[in-house]
Amino acid sequence: MPPAACDTSAAGIRTVLFDLDGTLLDTAPDLAAALNALLLENRREGLPFEAIRPVVSHGGIALIELGFGLEPADPAFDRLRRRLLEIYRENLARRTRPFPGMSELLERIEARGLNWGVVTNKPAWLTEPLLAELGLMDRAVCVVSGDTLTNRKPHPEPMLHACALAGSKPAQCVYIGDARRDIEAGRNAGMQTVIALFGYFQEQDDPDEWNANAMIREPLDLLAWLDGR
Repeated sequence: MPPAACDTSAAGIRTVLFDLDGTLLDTAPDLAAALNALLLENRREGLPFEAIRPVVSHGGIALIELGFGLEPADPAFDRLRRRLLEIYRENLARRTRPFPGMSELLERIEARGLNWGVVTNKPAWLTEPLLAELGLMDRAVCVVSGDTLTNRKPHPEPMLHACALAGSKPAQCVYIGDARRDIEAGRNAGMQTVIALFGYFQEQDDPDEWNANAMIREPLDLLAWLDGR
């Protein structure tokens, strides 16, 4: 299937950078299970997977807001968020897998002599064990987590740090993500950006407004974009 949109050539790209949740990996099943386990611990009914999936890219804060209807200023909020992450850490890769086509995409990126990495707002104590369990940690040229640096996406700092680790200039990098902050972070760093339409989107999201260079419906569509078609 061809890319949904493409307005610029990908000539000169040597590093492909991925967001983690909702882009590189389908983490929603394990995060949804963790939230529902926490709800049951607190004598609340679990939520349907379809209600949880769209908010997964926005992390633990968004999941607690969804499940408990609390604001971050609520006295119970931090305790619930920490417990959510504890449950999740114990079940990191039970059902999490690369999105269909993603494993082949990584192989073909590597076969072209390009490198690839991860830039995520997920903390390192979750990011690195997850990638390791799936056999991806040692293959990535860089892994920049939400607590690696002072700033997180949409600030360009983690993107520029990933460039330096990959040995590429920002103009030689493309960042693929499924949230507005992903595209803003890549653009703020001077990278080209691609929206993963197979990721996690909320009803109010309008990717057409994010000013990315391209949108892809499935991972392997990125190859056509890299070829400039």
